[in-house]
Amino acid sequence: MTERRLTVANLHSWYGESHILHGAEFHVNRGEVVTLLGRNGAGKTTTMRALMGVLRKRTGTATLDGHDLLATAPHRIARLGLGYVPEERGIFSSLTVAENLVLPPIVRSGGMNVAQIHDLFPNLKGRDRIIGTRLSGGEQQMLAIARILRTGADFILLDEPTEGLAPVIVEDIARALGTLKSLGLTIILVEQNIRFAVANADRHYVMEQGRIVNEFTNEALKADMSRIDAYLGV
Repeated sequence: MTERRLTVANLHSWYGESHILHGAEFHVNRGEVVTLLGRNGAGKTTTMRALMGVLRKRTGTATLDGHDLLATAPHRIARLGLGYVPEERGIFSSLTVAENLVLPPIVRSGGMNVAQIHDLFPNLKGRDRIIGTRLSGGEQQMLAIARILRTGADFILLDEPTEGLAPVIVEDIARALGTLKSLGLTIILVEQNIRFAVANADRHYVMEQGRIVNEFTNEALKADMSRIDAYLGV
């Protein structure tokens, strides 16, 4: 039987006085990779930030494994297993790769150790003493993901993980996602690269103006890619 991990209903959120999310509704089952698709400004990143508690002005409901995220402090949200890898990656320029990796505290059991991370991202092996921001863009993305996996998070929010990356690095990220899925992790993916999304996700939600306006299974989207073109302006 499918186990639902995240349920979001009638979610509204604001940046200051700007009303961004207008009643977003969706769900994610255990072990799924689900994408949020849409044009820039549709509310995809805002949804992730609202779930993490980065945005405090929110209404509606969002429950993770039965816990009310909107009533939970951000540091306690992390302890529930929800981890966020932002688009900007957040690599600290004054710290080495090793220091960047171990900076976030371990908040739950079951996180990856350094050897497991090196198996997942071989590009990081042997780079411990290099300043984090001297890595290539793709390696910085790997480091940003690895840092969250070490904390014990098993529900990962990935915001534009392939943006601006070379095709060979995109393939490495895809392989890593496949491994994480095989290990039972749950992932929400914000992604503009539709080919990458279709190759790696189970279901897709389309956002427009802060609302979920459609849902596709991966099979349906593969069968008729033109269905997504109108939404994304491809």
